[in-house]
Amino acid sequence: MSSVRYLPCVIFVVTCVAGFLFGAGDQYLGSLRPMLALGIWTLSVSQMSALWLLLPFAFGCTQDRPRRAMLVGLAATGAALAGYLVMTVSPMEGVPIHRFPTAAVAFAASNMLWIVGGAVTGPLFGWLGHRWRARRWWVTAAVVGGAFLFEPLARSLRGQLFGPWWVWAAEAAVGAGLLVGFAFIRAQRSGSAQAA
Repeated sequence: MSSVRYLPCVIFVVTCVAGFLFGAGDQYLGSLRPMLALGIWTLSVSQMSALWLLLPFAFGCTQDRPRRAMLVGLAATGAALAGYLVMTVSPMEGVPIHRFPTAAVAFAASNMLWIVGGAVTGPLFGWLGHRWRARRWWVTAAVVGGAFLFEPLARSLRGQLFGPWWVWAAEAAVGAGLLVGFAFIRAQRSGSAQAA
């Protein structure tokens, strides 16, 4: 009985740790450009929104109940935003430790749109992950794969396609690969269901 109660706690701890590391890593990747001779591609990868949607989706896929998938998705996104915030207002970015509280509040206030967006997309993509796990729902495949496939186009239309073209082409290729992979997995499940 105690192991049944223990497992839900474990997934939330793993989700929060992974989300925090993802957010901190994303912020750090974006800050490498001026520090290293890696070119602007690190900034481009750091700006990809689709990766922030894949995170709650992946953790939502671990859950067999929709409500828990939504909570896990929210936890993943919230922890990622916290990791991004902590890294942004840390000494690694030139912010003294004694200024952390005021810098954190200022950062949160100036990024409220992203925080509110994460409060919506985290549970939504967690739920989509559950739907993929439970039903191999085709809408899930279209939304997740489409986020990667069409983000470069959407950014281009808004004049926000920064960095080398190959980064965005690679993101679109990942989106196309995800769509093909989702279709293959779904077809295999349909085939095995018909054979049974």
